Amino acid sequence: MIHSTAIIDPLANIAEGVQIGPYCVIEGEVTIDEGTVLESHVVIQGPTVIGKNNHFFQFGSIGAAPQDKKYAGEPTSLVIGDGNTFRENVTINRGTVQDRGETCIGDDNWIMAGVHIAHDCVIGSHCIFANATALAGHVLVNDWAILGGYTLVHQFCQIGAHSFCGMGSVINQDVPNFVVVSGNLANPRGINLEGLKRRGFTSEQIQLIKKAYRNLYRTGNRLSTAIEELRELNDELNTLGSLIHFLETSNRGIVR
Repeated sequence: MIHSTAIIDPLANIAEGVQIGPYCVIEGEVTIDEGTVLESHVVIQGPTVIGKNNHFFQFGSIGAAPQDKKYAGEPTSLVIGDGNTFRENVTINRGTVQDRGETCIGDDNWIMAGVHIAHDCVIGSHCIFANATALAGHVLVNDWAILGGYTLVHQFCQIGAHSFCGMGSVINQDVPNFVVVSGNLANPRGINLEGLKRRGFTSEQIQLIKKAYRNLYRTGNRLSTAIEELRELNDELNTLGSLIHFLETSNRGIVR
């Protein structure tokens, strides 16, 4: 299951059944769990922990040192969950001690060719990053977010759950849950209606999310006022709970 041309560091811990293709390099303290596949020419540097059933396509650079001039060789890490796909030329950096010290990626994400995920980013689960999307350091992306091709995200921004960023978006503020944005700079365009339908949101929940969007973007309310009104709108299923929490914890302000 390991090609004869692959170079594996003695410090690495490779589970049974992991497939490692030609000319791959595993360097340092790298743990790879069962079912994971590395195509040819993948480089993984530790400390890095990779879960089960991930698929890394050729020429990926996974777990390299952060592109941060303050980095001085500290033992920071990268942690990747289960069932992710990383297409060609994906680059993911480890964390820095100035933040959490760890870059973290959840489960079942689809990361297309040429994507860059910088140091200290936290990616949830079930996300899609289209080709050449680039995340600066310290970015948080919540579950089920979709970033269109060539999307650029400024450092410290947060991308809300079930949001959608159109191709070529330039994002320098937080994108709330459920919202579609696009443009340079990104502007709100509505709610992610099709995505919400596909993920089982009921028509009643979708109507409530539409009301929440109008409250945020069509009334001219200050954000603090909008949050209070969203609390009053919220239903027994707490459909708006994650959105309210997102707005309350936004540090950079939301795209408006």
